[in-house]
Amino acid sequence: MANQLFRKKSISKILRDSESGLGDGHSIGLKKVLGVRDLTFFGIAAIVGAGIFSGIGQAASDGGPGVVFLYIFTAIACGFAALCYAEFASTVPVSGSAYTYSYVAFGEIFAWIIGWDLLMEYAIGNIAVAISWSDYFTRMLDAAGMHIPDWLTMDYLSAKAGATAEAVSAWTNAPQIFGFRLIMDIPALMIVFLITYIVFIGIKESRSASNIMVILKLAVIFFVIVLGAYYVNPDNWSPFTPEGFGGIMKGVSAVFFAYIGFDAISTTAEECKDPQRDLPRGMIYSLIICTVIYVLLALVLTGMVNYKTLNVGDPLAMVFDARGMKFISGIVAVSAIIATASVLLVFQMGQPRIWMSMSRDGLLPKIFSRIHPKYGTPSFSTILTGIVVAVPALFLNLGEVISLTSIGTLFAFVLVCGGVLALQMKKDRPDSKFKVP
Repeated sequence: MANQLFRKKSISKILRDSESGLGDGHSIGLKKVLGVRDLTFFGIAAIVGAGIFSGIGQAASDGGPGVVFLYIFTAIACGFAALCYAEFASTVPVSGSAYTYSYVAFGEIFAWIIGWDLLMEYAIGNIAVAISWSDYFTRMLDAAGMHIPDWLTMDYLSAKAGATAEAVSAWTNAPQIFGFRLIMDIPALMIVFLITYIVFIGIKESRSASNIMVILKLAVIFFVIVLGAYYVNPDNWSPFTPEGFGGIMKGVSAVFFAYIGFDAISTTAEECKDPQRDLPRGMIYSLIICTVIYVLLALVLTGMVNYKTLNVGDPLAMVFDARGMKFISGIVAVSAIIATASVLLVFQMGQPRIWMSMSRDGLLPKIFSRIHPKYGTPSFSTILTGIVVAVPALFLNLGEVISLTSIGTLFAFVLVCGGVLALQMKKDRPDSKFKVP
């Protein structure tokens, strides 16, 4: 029994299974269409979410302008994890991400645990992202004078608590069936269905949607950086580390989770033209680009105002409103909607491909690895992922799910980094185009 729990799958067997189809009795495989640019854009799409602005404000209010060092140090730490992912992706270029890597390095029981751990991380994270997207979307509509009834944009528990005027309105005005108030977050449901549809109809369509959203949000970010640089007062950077090292480190949690997401692109390994070359590059490039963005934004924000004033929900709106440029708030709101949708897209792609890999290994029914004959995507797993995310997003609130999203990522990092060490001792490991220095 113990031998079965800890049995490992050879890399050669994994590669043969991948090449011969997906274990569902069909010879249809995933479409290999992704290059370095696409993978880099997927990485940026997953990393740079709507919290980029509020997260920088929170971290900067604790550490002052010196928070840029924390972004650099955290990028280096995440870079080590990215190098480990890159070596595994180059050695085992299949779509299982940390699940498959753990199967190779530690055995079936660890693979089973990390597989479900990742699925919970992706699902719970996307539920939170969908709810956040709904909040940004409804606020933007309200600002434009278009109001959706509150009972259609909120969860039941928040409305029942009545902590805000919107919650009271939702509870009061919601229709009732047999005494039960119909309160649900329809925008969250609709964005999950839309993203799931894009993921279902093909990797090319997902790639195009991701690339467009990344270009738009990067354009907004660089516009804000350039405009903000004009109003920078260098005196606000002195002293550069007013709270010392301890103050800088207070923002470590907000800064660390600003980088989460680059690992999700490893689930697209089987859809890469040259995964052994392109996946490592895509991960590293996306981390470098995002680090530059974070550092520049932090410098601009702390240069425009005193760092102590930045601990607000929307620091960008605050600093530009103070200079009479309230239109920036609208631009930031639109970019937040785009950024949140791009995060949702990448993780909705990742979850079905992990289910697919688990099915291929016999840990789930074969229907989970079924590939659509026309679209070349894991059809059943993609639809189920949409349902698993959409239904909770319809009824849960952000506070209930946000606290559950972090441990899965850390656990995956530990196993992948440890797995690289274990991989060095395998006699039958094939040559890899990329190795951790």
